[in-house]
Order: sequence, then structure tokens, then C-alpha cells
Amino acid sequence: MDSFGRKIDYLRISITDRCNERCLYCMPEGYKGWEQTRDHLTADEIIRVVHVAADLGFRKFRLTGGEPLVRGDILEIVRAMKQISGVEVIGLSTNATRLEKLAQPLRNAGVTAVNVSLDALDPVIYKRVTGGEVHQVIAGIRVAVAAGFERVKLNCVLMRGVNEQEIWPLVLFAAEHGLPLRLIELMPLTRTDVLTEKNFYPVGEAMKLLQQRDELIPQPDAKIGHGPAKYYSLKQTGALVGFIGALTNLHFCEGCNKMRLTSDGKIRPCLGDHGEVDLRTALRETTDAERLREIFLSALRSKPLEHQFRENYQPTRPMTAIGG
Repeated sequence: MDSFGRKIDYLRISITDRCNERCLYCMPEGYKGWEQTRDHLTADEIIRVVHVAADLGFRKFRLTGGEPLVRGDILEIVRAMKQISGVEVIGLSTNATRLEKLAQPLRNAGVTAVNVSLDALDPVIYKRVTGGEVHQVIAGIRVAVAAGFERVKLNCVLMRGVNEQEIWPLVLFAAEHGLPLRLIELMPLTRTDVLTEKNFYPVGEAMKLLQQRDELIPQPDAKIGHGPAKYYSLKQTGALVGFIGALTNLHFCEGCNKMRLTSDGKIRPCLGDHGEVDLRTALRETTDAERLREIFLSALRSKPLEHQFRENYQPTRPMTAIGG
């Protein structure tokens, strides 16, 4: 439990700050702030952290990046995590560009759930947002569905003037493949000017857009994964759409259950707060699990009540460096 009585049992682990795409909302244009490879946690260090977290009561884990599939030892990391008592869920957040070849090996290794970032189906718009090729993502999604993960979810970050025309095609795509789609408000996680009145597209507006085409039926009991989405089903299409309104939902942080571990070994109790606690130094100075446990607990105690995104938040590290 944190200082505000919230049960924190979900750890998102960034295993690299590298990515093979350049998403507008994640990586500033011209970003050169990569950590040196020696500063990344090794596979053994990541597993030590998972042991400590599981002993403390963390049950849900998600591997993120950057793009986690660019790390060559990801299968070894997953296999080792799978053997740790207390680890109930191993999720993965990915852009899916490498998922076509890795989906089945990841499933076999122990990954149970996959979240795929898909901000557009139109190849031109997708390339504008990410710098990548959407056909690779679609191929990865299809193989992931066939691989038999417990869950495959699609994530779309909403950007006015960029991809709002893609919302309905994405809903139809999600319905066709029987996958939940989550529409996510843009957060200020690259440059100071990434979030403006001009480019911000609230989830409430997305709901109104969908209501023009179909009936939204609230699904208050839908628990798909461990995130904050509020789900609705669409009566005609059968799609299941979740809305994540980090800025417009004033109660967004009340049910927060997560902390983050950056690829360079910092525990970040809140994505929208600058506070971080160094764990890497202790990992490299001692094998004492109790010391790591105390650092974890100090980070938990420092977890704030709310994020600072509505308070003129000034990012100091971009999303790719923090972890998705």
C-alpha cells in the first residue's frame, strides 16, 4: 500500500531506451540522449529487481521500452521472470514491428498479454506519427492473435490534426479482429510544447465522434488488463473501446496501482512527476536484497497522490527514457 491507501502491485519495467520508431509523443525530434549500454540494467539485474518486487507483493509486470523487442535477450528475461514465485502476469508493450517473428517465442517463454501501439491504419499518417511502416505492425498483430496470448490490446494516442480521422477505421479494425482498442489522451512527455490546445484531442470528443456512428454502452465491470481505461461496447460494430483520459478525468489517479523502473535503473513512482529513486547503484554495490527492498519501499512512500500534467508540467526526460 502507498501513503494514500492504494494497492501498488504492478511494475512496468523498461528494458531499453532504444526504439526503431520515432513517435511524436514519445521521442523529441533529434533526440540524442541515449543511455550508454553499460548504464542499462543487465538481464541479471532486472531479474534481481523482479525477485524483490515479487517478494513485496508486486504481481503484475510489463516489459516496455523504448521498443523492448530491440533488446536481444528479451526471451531470456521473460523465461527467468516466469520462474519467480509471485509473478502472475508478464505483459509486453510494443510497436509490433518485430512481433511477427517473435510473437510465438514470447508466448512460449511466458508473456501472457501484449499491448500494441497503433495510432493509424493509413500508411501515410502512420509514418508521420511514428516514422515506421504500418504493414509490419498489422502483420505482427495477426501473428500475435494466432499465438494465443491471453490478451492483445491496441493503443492509440489521440492527436488533433494528426490522426482523429483514424479513430473510426481503428474501431472497425479492432472489431474485425476481436481486440480491445484503447484511445489515450496525449500527455506532455517529450517537449514542453508537445501538448497544446491546438493538438490536444480529449477522450470526451472521441466518444462524441463514435456516438455519431454507433451506440456506446458502458461496461463498468470490464476488467481488461490492469490499466485505468473506462470501457464501452459499440452496439452495431461489437467493438470494445477503452478511454484513458489522464488530463480530463480529474479522478484518474485515484486507482493508480503502478510504479516504473527505467532502463537505467531508476524507480519512478509516477509517470507525471519528476521524482525518481536510484536502484542501479545498490544493484551494483551489493547483493543484499534487504537494501533493495528498502529502496523500493522508499520509492513507494514517495509516490504522489496525483500526476502533475495539469500543472504546466515540464518534461525533463522523454517517454522513451522513462519507459512506456
